[in-house]
Amino acid sequence: MKDNIKERVVIGIGEVLWDILPDGTKMLGGAPANFAYHVMRQGISAVVVSAVGDDSNGKELCRSLQAKQLPTAIEVVEFPTGAVNVELDNCGIPQYDIIENVAWDNIPATESVLALARSASAVCFGSLAQRFEVSKATIRTIVQSVPDDALRVFDVNLRQHYYSSETLEWSMSHCDVLKLNDEELQCFVLLFDLNGDETDCCRQLISRYEMSQVVLTKGAEGSLVVTSKTSNFVPAVSVEVVDTIGAGDAFTATYIASILKGKSIAEAQYAASVEAAHVCSHAGAMP
Repeated sequence: MKDNIKERVVIGIGEVLWDILPDGTKMLGGAPANFAYHVMRQGISAVVVSAVGDDSNGKELCRSLQAKQLPTAIEVVEFPTGAVNVELDNCGIPQYDIIENVAWDNIPATESVLALARSASAVCFGSLAQRFEVSKATIRTIVQSVPDDALRVFDVNLRQHYYSSETLEWSMSHCDVLKLNDEELQCFVLLFDLNGDETDCCRQLISRYEMSQVVLTKGAEGSLVVTSKTSNFVPAVSVEVVDTIGAGDAFTATYIASILKGKSIAEAQYAASVEAAHVCSHAGAMP
């Protein structure tokens, strides 16, 4: 990766919110914020682009991100700050109750955000924050505004009914790297009529949507990265799991940061596995 790309900023755009855990504890959350935080942990400049409400939750969220020294481009809008009620199963796997029509559903496309996009080395966006029209339009404007040599990363996050074939197809058509997990791949198999094994399915997506690679995480089993000509599997790092909240975001962030540093796919996968394991061994997404 060129040196000038390394010096530019990595953007995570979409939801920032409070994860409300079963015991009532509030944890910073939202995939783009998690992503930006873990990119920063890898020594690369990162910023989260989102929105909060003019309320106590929004002020506390911004203070918490500031305490973690994570740069932000967060607008205050006339909607409540986002929150998600989280339930954990016996294996620590989260289930989410996501409140609708909140601040991060209404992220404005400000000139300062567009200026950030024009200086990006990478942008990571998901499907969840495209559920409402305002944020969908802003995300798509940002993705189309980054430099030609920037990495565009679509990190799928299928939650409840908050996705559509149109959103998924647009996003795949405008990304270089598709990141999804094994459960999400099974949904894609049905939605997009894929066939064969996991590698075959990933290659069909690469060919159909002209992406450079698909990053498939498989939980405790490991991860698979597929390009048009190669595939590489790396086992997961074994740890005692507290919860898996944010582990996928940590994986994505560390993988992309490693690629930006010029690491090989295998090296980036291993580094990502180590960081994901670290997150799994602690409570919340930003330990």
